[in-house]
Amino acid sequence: MTHTVRPVRSEEWPEVRDFRLIALQDPDAHLAFLDTYEAALARPEQIWRDRVAAAAEGRTSRQFIAEDAAGRWLGSVVVLVELPDNQAAFGGPPTVPQAHLVGVFVRPEARGSGVADELFRAAVAWSWALPEPRLERVRLYVHEKNTRAQAFYAKAGFLPSGLRVPIPGDEAMREIELAVPRP
Repeated sequence: MTHTVRPVRSEEWPEVRDFRLIALQDPDAHLAFLDTYEAALARPEQIWRDRVAAAAEGRTSRQFIAEDAAGRWLGSVVVLVELPDNQAAFGGPPTVPQAHLVGVFVRPEARGSGVADELFRAAVAWSWALPEPRLERVRLYVHEKNTRAQAFYAKAGFLPSGLRVPIPGDEAMREIELAVPRP
């Protein structure tokens, strides 16, 4: 499968919204996202515009998409910059400046084709290249029952940090933090 990976552009907010809605309809969405189709659908246009503008600017976040030769989006990952004073960070405030990968999704027909590998390479490379703040680690969270994603993340070099946090709305289940330190 031929594809390219690139940062999202600010005018692509409708495509970002539509791709997110597709992701939230995936059969494993309940294991992969702390969001629902209904909640995403109800978000006002301005929220989508603001998120995509910030991700396109690339200072506090960056979104990468993989697209085929016809321009069809195959996958996406979002990188959020988290600083130690960020009390709202999922799992609590970080102890060091770090990147947090979220919103990972690859269309089922593109899984196993290298799309996810390239998206992760782009996200991690951007994290290490960010001049300020200097990020010390890249992390993500994965549902304890999402074994397919856990296997991919391990292959990409992400290892359990030991942190496990309850899932909002389902306190009996846990999200496992996986991280890779700065080389």
